Amino acid sequence: MHFKLLIAFVEDDKTEKVMDAARQAGATGTTVINHARGEGLQKTKTFLGLTLETQRDMLLLLVEEHLSRKILDKIAQVGEFDSRPGAGIAFQIDVEDAVGVTHQVRKLSGLVEEEI
Repeated sequence: MHFKLLIAFVEDDKTEKVMDAARQAGATGTTVINHARGEGLQKTKTFLGLTLETQRDMLLLLVEEHLSRKILDKIAQVGEFDSRPGAGIAFQIDVEDAVGVTHQVRKLSGLVEEEI
């Protein structure tokens, strides 16, 4: 079984909704790193030296490759990434090898066969 790593930077008030949507689309779990910070095309605004930016969470999802695009699309939809600049970003990268995922492989085997 081959995996992809989905990485999503999500506004913190949408983290739970995005995680729920990813699970419904086939993800078996998520690691959340709180208080991530980033900058896009526009520099972040400040007021009296304080940064006026929405807090972000970084979500890491190790998912089966045949489910990855469906999960990525669902994350983008629920996170409203294309609705306005700075709403969030998500991307996937190939995973060459993974250990500690035996329980996920058992759960995903039947699901992936249905997808293919």
